[in-house]
Amino acid sequence: MSGSDGHATARVVVGVSGSLGSLTALSRAAEEARRRNAELWPVLAWQPPGGDLAVRRGPAAGLPADEWQRMARERLVGVLQDVFGETGPGVWMYALVAHGTPGLALVEVADRADDILVVGAGRRSPWHRACHRSVTRYCLTHAGCPVLAIPPSPLETDLAAVHRRNAWRLRLDPGDLAEETVPGEGRDPEGRCHKG
Repeated sequence: MSGSDGHATARVVVGVSGSLGSLTALSRAAEEARRRNAELWPVLAWQPPGGDLAVRRGPAAGLPADEWQRMARERLVGVLQDVFGETGPGVWMYALVAHGTPGLALVEVADRADDILVVGAGRRSPWHRACHRSVTRYCLTHAGCPVLAIPPSPLETDLAAVHRRNAWRLRLDPGDLAEETVPGEGRDPEGRCHKG
C-alpha cells in the first residue's frame, strides 16, 4: 500500500455493486485516479440474503458464506471487465471484496484522510428509501475523507421509464418517439442521413 519512496500512495476508493449508478461511479473514480496519479480501489461489499444470522442457522438455510464470497468475487471481476475491458483502468488497481454492509465497508477501506471515496448517488423511490439505508448518505456522514457522490447518468432515467412501461405492460406509441437529428444533418426521402 505504500510507495517505494516511503510515503503512502494516494487512493481513490469506489463502491461497486454492478448497478448502473455504480458503473458510472467506477468510471469516474478511474478518471479521478488517473488525474491524481493514485491507486484505484474498487470495493464490492456483500452480505448473504437474510444477513449473517441466516447463514449461521445451518446448511439448510442457504449457501455457505464462502460460496457467497466466491460469487461476490466473480461479480466484481465481471464488472471490472465490463467497464475496463482488457486494457484496464490505466492506474494501479486493488480490487477488494468485503463482507459487510456497503456503507460501513467503504468507510472502513477509505480510512485515510487523503483518500477519496467515490459512490454513486442514484435516484431512489420513496419505497426504496423507506426500506433500505442509503449507502451514499452513510458514507457522506461517516467517512473521514472527502466523498465524491456521482449523480446518475441521464440515460438511467430513460431506462427506468422503459422498465416501468414494460412492468405495467403499457404500449409504446411510436408518435411519442421524437426523431432527433444532429444539427446540419437530415434524412433524404429514403431515410439515409446526409450532411446539410
